[in-house]
Amino acid sequence: MSEALTPEEQKLRTEFNDWAAHGKGASMARHHRAITERMFARIGFAPGDRVLDLGCGSGWATRLAAERVGPQGLAVGVDVSDAMIAQAADAESPLHNTRFVASPADHIPWSNNFFRSVFSVESFYYYPDPRAVLDELKRVLVPGGGLFLLMCLYTGNPNAKSWIQQLAVPVQYKSTEEWRALLADAGWADARIEEFRPDPADKEPDEHAYACLAMARKP
Repeated sequence: MSEALTPEEQKLRTEFNDWAAHGKGASMARHHRAITERMFARIGFAPGDRVLDLGCGSGWATRLAAERVGPQGLAVGVDVSDAMIAQAADAESPLHNTRFVASPADHIPWSNNFFRSVFSVESFYYYPDPRAVLDELKRVLVPGGGLFLLMCLYTGNPNAKSWIQQLAVPVQYKSTEEWRALLADAGWADARIEEFRPDPADKEPDEHAYACLAMARKP
């Protein structure tokens, strides 16, 4: 049985189902592939790993992770948008080590201590109760498992305020230190931040080249 959605979660589902209908899943892959590859280098996937992509959208990053963990591994994508999940599940792929599930972020339908790492690309700031989501992620991670939250929408990105004005849903607009403190206060170990910045030589940098990568591990 699927988890009942709160009014806030239903609003997110409606918004991102609309994104799916207008093909925005593909644009997410185009804009965020480069910084996602940088995050993957920090994760350090190993063959056979079990990994979770939270807020997976159309599943593009889930499939990239599945390539890295190999046929003995598993990459699971979870998203509140059932339309995005349908697109992810329908995407043609030679991989057989992916699973896609429509569910709110604070009710992940998976067993305790299962995943070696959890990552999220451009979704964590949408969650109305980030502390509840962090507690749920801690539940499904193995002890020592890694958490990696990649966000372009944060106070250090000069483009972020204009993005917020275009969104139909509220967001968590935080600084790097606020994100680090949130992880530490939620009981995560080794909470730290890495900022990605455009190449200074680039006269017209991509607005998505600014990113905050919040990292921690389950004690």
